[in-house]
Amino acid sequence: MEESDDISESTPVAFRLKWDVFLSFRGEDTRDNITKRLYEELFSNDIRVFLDNEGMDRGDEIAPSLLEAIEDSAAAVVIISENYASSRWCLEELARICELRKLVLPVFFRVEPSDVRRQKGPFEKGVESLEKKCGVEKVKRWRNAMERVGGISGWVYKERLILSLSLSSI
Repeated sequence: MEESDDISESTPVAFRLKWDVFLSFRGEDTRDNITKRLYEELFSNDIRVFLDNEGMDRGDEIAPSLLEAIEDSAAAVVIISENYASSRWCLEELARICELRKLVLPVFFRVEPSDVRRQKGPFEKGVESLEKKCGVEKVKRWRNAMERVGGISGWVYKERLILSLSLSSI
């Protein structure tokens, strides 16, 4: 066995990955509030965080860069908000995170986890609309991912404005 083989076998996966955390979120719902604060808190604690516009190089195509960042992350924090399920990109990220069996830390922002799990409430129309556009089979992957993540114990934020967020609460 060569020396480089020995190093790669004994190095934990997190040390070989580019990102500690991939943030998945619906920009129009959360970019300027909880996502921004969470990113700043994680970053200030030396956690390597991929945030869509922070982690991509100029000229990168959105989809391949995001999917690559998911693969190159140890965990994912998924901030699920009212309009999350109306975005095929958000749902594609979520499905890929689940398929890769990443550690998922869900944040339910002004939504109920049971609505995510069952695709009810604010998610029902978005998912149904995507079924018409993208097809039932494709959306089935997304539904399965939402069901899985909706069943994970996470953090539920119902307040209109989050005044402080710290790692001690995470």
